[in-house]
Amino acid sequence: MRRLRLVGLGLLLALAALPWGMRAQQTPSLTESQRRLQEIRRERTQLRDELTRIRSRVGDVSAEIRNIQRQQQVSSSLLREINLQLAETSRKIDETTLEMANTQSELVEKRRLLHQRLRGIYKRGPLHSAQVLLSSQSFSDLLNRYKYLHIVARRDRGLVQEVGALARELELRERELRRSLSDIQYLQGQRAQENVTLAELRNARGQTLTGLRSTERQTNARLEALARDERRMTGVIADLERRRREAERRAAAAAAAPVAPGATRPAAPRPAASTMTTADVGNLDWPVGGRLVYNFGRATQPNGTTIRYNGVGIGAAAGAPVRAVEAGTVEMAAPFEGYGPTVVVSHGGGYYSLYLYLKDVHVRPGTQVARGQTIGTVGGESSPEGPHLEFQIREPGGGAVDPVRWLRGRR
Repeated sequence: MRRLRLVGLGLLLALAALPWGMRAQQTPSLTESQRRLQEIRRERTQLRDELTRIRSRVGDVSAEIRNIQRQQQVSSSLLREINLQLAETSRKIDETTLEMANTQSELVEKRRLLHQRLRGIYKRGPLHSAQVLLSSQSFSDLLNRYKYLHIVARRDRGLVQEVGALARELELRERELRRSLSDIQYLQGQRAQENVTLAELRNARGQTLTGLRSTERQTNARLEALARDERRMTGVIADLERRRREAERRAAAAAAAPVAPGATRPAAPRPAASTMTTADVGNLDWPVGGRLVYNFGRATQPNGTTIRYNGVGIGAAAGAPVRAVEAGTVEMAAPFEGYGPTVVVSHGGGYYSLYLYLKDVHVRPGTQVARGQTIGTVGGESSPEGPHLEFQIREPGGGAVDPVRWLRGRR
């Protein structure tokens, strides 16, 4: 009996010494889901980096929205994979719990049988195999006793081994259950974090869309204001052209009128000679030094809308002097709705230079200005482009042309 007890104690100590690092083999579906999960997370990291690059570019709202929508899709895929792993892990927990219960019941039964056997041995007292064999009455009795002792020893040894195996299996099941519970707690945390991320993405998309709609409204309002102001400015130039042509017509009519015999033809007013000709193309000085903030013609905004500029915007410090590009007569020097203080200089022959978004005006209508004379200062601080001058050139007929081709080339 002592030998059996020592054997049982040795088995229990061996079970206690088993390593805790053993890990059950994962099911193929769970392994595949974890692989997809890693790929989705890599894709989301790439999308976040891309969003950072997009936001560094001014006004690329549509690309930002597409990126956020893609991140939402990736986050939803991530949630699906996490939920799949949660379901798989929960199934494994249920299976392990059931197997643990069965193993526990079987272990209890085997231990009951082992204890019963030990109690039986204890009641019969010490019994040595040699005494049993030597007390046999015949050779056949000796063989029967030897067979009986062999069967009893083998059964006892098998019972002890079964108890040890069940104890080890129960320990493995317990470790697997603990690991599965730890995995499910981790996955639940991941799912909660992913739900927060998804909510943040939805909120970011809503804010971006709200900002986009606000920008769109502002842009549309600015487009309407620019179109309205341009129509009014075109009307002013058309009126100036009409008066110029009327003056030329009257001069031509006076020159062609018949004169009575002996009378002297009165001197007809001659229109002023044009100070700007096609020979000046590429030779005029810039009205102010600075960088171009927008070019002549149509410009597509980041939100997809289109603005037409009839001049160029020259960014410069507020208050910087603005000079006439050529000599001429000041036709307008006053605030103009939408453009602020404005100066229009007629150069004769239907050529006009326009200076918009001024801060101060230093000339008056009807006065003559020389080439390079200061006519005002740079303004436009409240405009979306900041301090700048818009410079236009109108050719005969009132049409706006690209003023850069009239100006000297520069680096």
